Amino acid sequence: MADPMADRSRVPDADTGVDAGPVYEVAGLERSFPQPRTRLLAPSPRIAALAGVSFEVRAGQRFGIVGESGSGKSTLLRCLGGLEPATAGSIRFRGREIVGKRERRLGFLRRDVQLVFQDPMASLDPRMRVRHIVREPLVAQGTPGADARVAEMLEAVGLDPAAAGRFPHQFSGGQRQRIAIARALAVRPSVLLADEPVSALDVSVRAQILNLLADLVQRFELTLVFVSHDLSVVRHVCDTITVMRDGGIVESGPAEQLWERPRQPYTRQLVAAVPTLRRALSGAGPAELVRDAAATAGGDRSAAADEAHDPKDGR
Repeated sequence: MADPMADRSRVPDADTGVDAGPVYEVAGLERSFPQPRTRLLAPSPRIAALAGVSFEVRAGQRFGIVGESGSGKSTLLRCLGGLEPATAGSIRFRGREIVGKRERRLGFLRRDVQLVFQDPMASLDPRMRVRHIVREPLVAQGTPGADARVAEMLEAVGLDPAAAGRFPHQFSGGQRQRIAIARALAVRPSVLLADEPVSALDVSVRAQILNLLADLVQRFELTLVFVSHDLSVVRHVCDTITVMRDGGIVESGPAEQLWERPRQPYTRQLVAAVPTLRRALSGAGPAELVRDAAATAGGDRSAAADEAHDPKDGR
């Protein structure tokens, strides 16, 4: 029997078997929001969440977007999913423009792209049983065999299908996020957009959900766009990382290269912000930890050494 996930109109690369063309092409993307009017006759001021963002995501890629709060990364992901209208610029999904399209003309996007949000309790309807939550997108798209697909997806995310009759509040936070992932994958998308999917979870279950996502992406041959403020988490899941700040892209590159040899000072700051157990156990203070991590990440080692001395001691 043919794999239902393989039923896609794609052109694979001759060498890798993965699509050669980009899934997403983003060019000059801007998104701004109006602010409260300060004067009666003056126009409302606007704040820019995205300012001229451009990049590509290729099929099969695990594309990470990292940045501090307010950098625009979640707004960008919502624009990619067609949930947030762009102010200017272009987003092409498999060659088809989505900016400026009405909802009824985005059916091709809804079939192929699904999202997993940060807080599973907020994204799951508390009045619906799990079987109905996972079935809902299948029913909306008229997919036959919905009940069998629900059981299949619950098993895929490590949940007992017998628990499908429960409500979301009867599960732990990690289990609720597994339900959200099952709902997203139920309609067999080719692209999964994940917006901070582990930041609302306990530290003890974050690794489990990250490993689950990595396994499902590989199993179902998905393209993953993963957003997080934690560079170490993105490095664990993604093969390519884009760093954002103040609505723009600071740096992009392969995950290991960006981690080991960041080019931009802001990227080095993000690497430095990742705690390391060895230095923490050595008794080093916070300033020393940041300074040493920045030097290891490719900063100016001599400058870091100079800053370690008190300028008042005359050395």
